[in-house]
Amino acid sequence: MVAVRLRLRVAYDGTGFSGWAVQPERRTVAGELAAALDRLFDPATGLTVAGRTDAGVHATGQVCHVDVPDEQWQRVATARGAGEPDPVVLVRRLAGVLPPDVRVPSVEVVDDRFDARFSAFRRHYRYRITDDPAGPPPLRRFDTLGWPRPLSADAMAAAAPGLLGEHDFAAYCRRKPDATTIRELQRLDVRRDGDVVTVAVSADAFCQAMVRSLVGALLAVGEGRRPVDWPAGLLTRTERSSEVTVAPAHGLTLVGVDYPTDPAAWASRDAATRRRRDT
Repeated sequence: MVAVRLRLRVAYDGTGFSGWAVQPERRTVAGELAAALDRLFDPATGLTVAGRTDAGVHATGQVCHVDVPDEQWQRVATARGAGEPDPVVLVRRLAGVLPPDVRVPSVEVVDDRFDARFSAFRRHYRYRITDDPAGPPPLRRFDTLGWPRPLSADAMAAAAPGLLGEHDFAAYCRRKPDATTIRELQRLDVRRDGDVVTVAVSADAFCQAMVRSLVGALLAVGEGRRPVDWPAGLLTRTERSSEVTVAPAHGLTLVGVDYPTDPAAWASRDAATRRRRDT
């Protein structure tokens, strides 16, 4: 069977999902997307995502890939009267079978060297918080954390640089057996716009709960419970710190994943990503 590899950008409201990964008897993003693809292709195989998001986490720029039979790609993505398949046709067809809290804004045909997970070299997240005494506006209540006390965005921003670079983020990660917690944090910006504080986080990769734990540490600084140098001081720990509170999931959104622009670099990036880092 000749297969066509498709790169999909995926957006979803994570409120009603138990995360990305398929779980028995639970509603997940991958479960809904796989079901939609199976309605259009038989079979659609190898659904692979750039990064699994936890329950309640949203995405505007998630990326995954899937393989479909070439003959079915020709049939499904070719508009009536047209000679060649058009990815926009598949975008429209997926919109007709997906639930309203999941969308695929774009589809691209790529060669089989592309791997949504291992070809990526950077992921970008945003975390939204409001310290408005009234809480989040009704239309933003699902993607913005309401914080009950005033926050100093300046103090949070001052704490951020100490966390940048490659470190062992064990204090900020949920440990998995035989998995490294060494990561390269490339961006950690804190900005206030009116009553909304946004934390922008970028790294080559993240371990489980890392972004929400970093935000939790910055919140402790922002409300004055911890000094500015406290978050960086936790990098000396070799185990998860019980002092760090994991921020709620609903304030977090995966906004983008970066890949090499040259397809020839996908395979080399894949090999580099699969090599386990050590101290």
